[in-house]
Amino acid sequence: MMSKATIMLDSSNKFITEALSNQFSNALAGNRLESVNFHFKDFDGVAYHMSNPNDDKNKIMLSIYLSYYEELQEHGINERIRQEYGVYVAEIPEPQYNISLIYDLTEIPQKYDDLIFKAARLKRNCLASVFEKYFEFQERGDAGQNRAVIHYREDETMYVEAKSDRVTVIFSTVFNDPADIIIGKIFLQEIHGKRASQTAPQVIFSLGEPPLELKNSNARISEGIGYVTFVLLPKHTCKASRDNTIDLLSIFRSYLHYHIKGTKAFIQSRMRSKTDEFLKILNRAKPKVIPERKTIMGRTFEKEE
Repeated sequence: MMSKATIMLDSSNKFITEALSNQFSNALAGNRLESVNFHFKDFDGVAYHMSNPNDDKNKIMLSIYLSYYEELQEHGINERIRQEYGVYVAEIPEPQYNISLIYDLTEIPQKYDDLIFKAARLKRNCLASVFEKYFEFQERGDAGQNRAVIHYREDETMYVEAKSDRVTVIFSTVFNDPADIIIGKIFLQEIHGKRASQTAPQVIFSLGEPPLELKNSNARISEGIGYVTFVLLPKHTCKASRDNTIDLLSIFRSYLHYHIKGTKAFIQSRMRSKTDEFLKILNRAKPKVIPERKTIMGRTFEKEE
């Protein structure tokens, strides 16, 4: 059922990459600048707005809204964003948005790829504030710190806890269809099977019965909830590996449900294809009907042997 090679979703936003690349290249080439006013969404209900502040075509503002922004503030998101984006962070974000970045097209460097790369990873870098905080706790051996619970969707949560020898990340995710549970379980079992490389973290999937770590927390717990637990060892959270680990964790929920939906679509397509094949076989197997011939008197004409 599962493909040998699954599609990896990117932690960066392709629309931001393309839109900023177009604007930056036009500005450096001295081309006429077009006005910009784009509203668009990302996974997990994240909303973006790309516009010209005060209708100034020489400036591009990129704003992001996250429903869980206040929870991220408890884990240093503001400091993390200023560290990552520096002078491009607006002192006051656009109304109805949490963070705004402003780019002056008259001051864009000739080599702007890194600038665009960071802008396209704005959502990822917001979540990174939580992961980096707990990776640091683990590295320093601060095992007694409070646990983090992020309500990144209306009915789903992400739990993060650090201990001296590991960091535990638990996704509480909703499976709305019984088939999703079956496919998701098979998919996660395959991920677990890849641990033969000795580099992947332990992955544990449970349904209905929440992991012990979630007791006495405000993480989402109820029937129909699936719990995906990642046990991250120091080799996954050290400075040499943490960027890749954060990339994968930040997109995991979308990655899982993307492949569940893709697998269901593949199964349905195969079922339709097989049904068409069976119908063709049945049609070929129908006995040939010889039309009845009658004499002029109305009697059935029987051919003599």
